[in-house]
Amino acid sequence: MHPTLETLRRRIAAGQARADEEMERSIAAAQSPVCAAVFRQTLFGSARQEASQPGVQQLPLAGLAVSVKDLFDMQGLATGAGSTIRAAEPPAAADSPAVARLRQAGAAFIGRTHMVEFAFSGVGVNPHFGTPAAHDGRHGALPGPARVPGGSSSGAAVSVATGAAHIALGSDTGGSIRIPAALNGIVGFKNTARRVPTEGAVPLSTTLDTACALTRSVGDAIVAHEILSARRVVRSPAALPAWRLAVPTHTFLDGLEPAVATAFERTIGTLRRSGAQITEVPLHATEQLAEVNATGGFSAAESYAWHRHLLARHRDRYDPRVRARIERGAQMTAADYIDLLHARRGWIARMEADMQGFDAFLSPTVPLTAPPLADVAPADGADPAADARRDAEFARVNGLLLRNTSVVNVLDGCALSLPCHLPGELPVGLMVWQGAMRDDAVLAVGLLIEKVLQKQ
Repeated sequence: MHPTLETLRRRIAAGQARADEEMERSIAAAQSPVCAAVFRQTLFGSARQEASQPGVQQLPLAGLAVSVKDLFDMQGLATGAGSTIRAAEPPAAADSPAVARLRQAGAAFIGRTHMVEFAFSGVGVNPHFGTPAAHDGRHGALPGPARVPGGSSSGAAVSVATGAAHIALGSDTGGSIRIPAALNGIVGFKNTARRVPTEGAVPLSTTLDTACALTRSVGDAIVAHEILSARRVVRSPAALPAWRLAVPTHTFLDGLEPAVATAFERTIGTLRRSGAQITEVPLHATEQLAEVNATGGFSAAESYAWHRHLLARHRDRYDPRVRARIERGAQMTAADYIDLLHARRGWIARMEADMQGFDAFLSPTVPLTAPPLADVAPADGADPAADARRDAEFARVNGLLLRNTSVVNVLDGCALSLPCHLPGELPVGLMVWQGAMRDDAVLAVGLLIEKVLQKQ
């Protein structure tokens, strides 16, 4: 397992490590075969300079490697958003607020990471620039065939899992941080959306978009969140038995792949034996989410509003799978969108009423382990029947990957995914979540759970 950011910061502060030497280790990882298709653009030269700046070791990120999803503006660089359509975009005039906050905190930016085109998929596949293979951040390379990394923050997750970056800036609109965290055996924290500014990032859904990060530990997730949100997380002294935890039995546990069910049940058992008070609750309102999103949801409507002029000029240059989801928004009327706003508000109220009395909820992050990349590869035209089978499998996998995580986005909530698998198992994520502005509680519970699971 690669060292955490917190560990390296302590070693640098004690004079036992140097940021420039750690940067060389990160660059070596970024250049290794396991990082194939991870970076859209590497920034090794400037990263070395940033890691060597006088005084950087006193800053929160101490000159350690940070990657940036190719969705966020970085001054002097073009923002591609995983698409060839933006190849002619001029360099950004300024850093996005999220990048600026990381830079001010002493980040050394090692590169911009690949992503799903325009962030519109949970699988991680990109037909334009290739797809990085999933990697287990706890136990190393995955056995067997190359597997999907999860999306849309695909390269971001693999950059952390392989040791190329200590923090990866990404985004989460329906699960784009937590899904790849789960499939790569690392930690992903989706904060309450309003906590971190999303200006300077290509939007998917202006209602649901969240700027957040992938890390190797919950402690590192707290460091990243404090920087990105420009606030201090309130640390709770409460022990695990003091927290009121619940497992929702509806929606989240439906049709779990056996490997996920085994890891989740084992985790809940381990936590109970460690004193955790865990109650099973139905949360029936989760079953109403499909009805709330029946006309396409916020991502379809809001992405179409942003893309409609680009589509008129460059429709044939989009990933067809992404284009189909964007164009669904063209069918929504203004009345449909207003109905959606009201439906969401009512659904959140019902959810919050059912969630009263609990500090956090525990669920599998996603109901399946990472499937082979070959099963969902983009169409190549060589065999139309095979293309159709892969498209159908892609749609099935994408729907499943987004099912649990998207509940939290529509709730306007916050959630943490942390690994709960054992050596020899494919990565599985445990999602700790709650409603809006409960970030500190989720992170506090996550720290306690992580400590218990590390003893397995």
